[in-house]
Amino acid sequence: MKDSKIIGLINKVQGLTNVVRQLVQEVQKNATLAKGTLTAFQLHLGEEEWNKLVEELKEVEKRDLTPEEKKLDLDVE
Repeated sequence: MKDSKIIGLINKVQGLTNVVRQLVQEVQKNATLAKGTLTAFQLHLGEEEWNKLVEELKEVEKRDLTPEEKKLDLDVE
């Protein structure tokens, strides 16, 4: 391979590495923001209301995870 192609590939890899680093930083910032918002909401509601809400969400999650089973008949003869 020519040196110019290798240098071009190195530059592209470095550019992509920088983009991935930036994306990871943004995801970390969003996670921190989400945790802070959740904590503020929890404090606003109070422990009792928070626990009720968590239980309701768990029930909704259970219902969503167990949809009606629809069987597809693939018995081809």
